[in-house]
Amino acid sequence: MMSLSAEAVAVHVLDRHESEVVDQALRVVAAKAPKDAQILRDLIDQLRQTNALIEGTRPLRSPTALGGEGRTEKTLIEHLIKLDGLSGDLELPLKATLSRTFLLTKIMFLRGFMKATNACHDGAREIDSLLHDLNEELAQSIYTLLCEELFLAMLRKADISMRIKRRAADQLISIWDDATMEIDDFAPLLESAWHARNRVTSNFGCLLGATETSRLACEDCSPSVLEFFARDERSVDEAQAFEEFLFNMTTEELQVLRKAMRDAGLTAVTRPWAAQAIGRQLEDLEHSREIDAMALYRSYNRRQLAADYRRMSGQPGPRRTAEGYLMVHLLDQQPDDRDPPTPPPT
Repeated sequence: MMSLSAEAVAVHVLDRHESEVVDQALRVVAAKAPKDAQILRDLIDQLRQTNALIEGTRPLRSPTALGGEGRTEKTLIEHLIKLDGLSGDLELPLKATLSRTFLLTKIMFLRGFMKATNACHDGAREIDSLLHDLNEELAQSIYTLLCEELFLAMLRKADISMRIKRRAADQLISIWDDATMEIDDFAPLLESAWHARNRVTSNFGCLLGATETSRLACEDCSPSVLEFFARDERSVDEAQAFEEFLFNMTTEELQVLRKAMRDAGLTAVTRPWAAQAIGRQLEDLEHSREIDAMALYRSYNRRQLAADYRRMSGQPGPRRTAEGYLMVHLLDQQPDDRDPPTPPPT
């Protein structure tokens, strides 16, 4: 039986814990399903090859020139802050698209390991623990992709200052230049919010959100996140965006639901009743205490699409997701040596 040691996966592909979990999973699969194990080894090779493409590409902060035009870190940031989002990845530098491809490849890689390992499940607690670890690693990669997409969404928002956009662009360059960076390296507060939200099932009830907020705190959501959305000076849009985050619904859906409650003379509702009222399935973000990061990814994209629509159509409601409002605040508070110094008072 061929096994995978931690050293067999290049250090720039997976971190130490990821390598150990993958090694253990491959041993389990190889013992019970050799053909599946070979497919997993092929996935490892694909991940290495994708990483090799990134490592062979010029660092984005290194100056270069093309067609007589100089390209520097500064010109790249100025280019990024002018993106409108309509060109998708076509306006991004090659290394950015390669980095995003690597992250997507890693996500599919971990999903493949989870599927093959789950197929070998014989009821042993060790397999339960292994699947949990694989799922946590998968979630972290999905959160990293989400945060990258959040930064890109911020660049196309007209109501975000250029100072904040420059900081978002600078962070994106750091992520694209280092494929090993994960969300805990650059946005731990956001990771805590997503990880906690992934462990909370909305009860709906009176739609006040008190139970859901309390459960976020119990699931170790950073107090700084909860304090930001609970502060007295929060805007109406911030409050509505946080409601969307809590209930996994858009503002428009919540308005439909509240009207349906009034028409029916109800002060509290169940999940099945709410789903029928708005006309779509309301999925949980956690199942049997195991998080479903893919469901959270869909939740974010639903809320982001709704925010973009409101911005373009002029409809009322939040122009950003809750995560977007929080990230603008965090970037605004972040010290940055690249900012020009404030002139002394005269």
